[in-house]
Amino acid sequence: MLAPSPGVVSRGAGLRAGGRAGRVQSPFVKIYTRGGDDGTTGLLFGGRVGKDQSGPEACGAVDEAVSALGVARAAASGETADAILAAQRDLFAAGAELATAPAKRTRLQPGVSLVTAGMVERLEAAIDAVEAETGMPAGFVVPGGNLLAAFLDQARSVVRRAERRAVAHLRAEGVEGSLVVPYLNRLGDYLYMLARAAEGDWTPSRREE
Repeated sequence: MLAPSPGVVSRGAGLRAGGRAGRVQSPFVKIYTRGGDDGTTGLLFGGRVGKDQSGPEACGAVDEAVSALGVARAAASGETADAILAAQRDLFAAGAELATAPAKRTRLQPGVSLVTAGMVERLEAAIDAVEAETGMPAGFVVPGGNLLAAFLDQARSVVRRAERRAVAHLRAEGVEGSLVVPYLNRLGDYLYMLARAAEGDWTPSRREE
């Protein structure tokens, strides 16, 4: 790793606690490339499309989900934090798949840039485990029982949006056999159950008579 040249300050160094500089890849690497100034963005394995097309919309929604989960993870601890981190990492595979042109899907790597059946099955097993321990609410629940649960429900709603965007994109591109949508669907269910487990006591959507 190259060391910064004299007078070069790493990005965000002055914003970190105590003014400590973070790790820097290279003083010559910039976060902006100007490549997207024309309204296009690059795809994995090559090619460019408009940023307002279905693929970038789906990828952007997945990116939002990763960030929303980051907020939840910052409020979590122990096994819950580990579970959230695992979901964040899985979402990078989903995003990579959505960022690949249909003609280049053969280059995707299972578990890294391609969602697999095993990823979906792991979520289903995790959902079953939480439900067996926590139970299932009989009706709709109002989010916000505590901070962690609220963050998890917010992340769940973002994941649901990512699911809808993925459906639209894969349908528009004629992609068959992708497991991105099943994965996002199960992840939304999983986050719902994690939120209920974090609350313990649920607030029903209907006022008690």
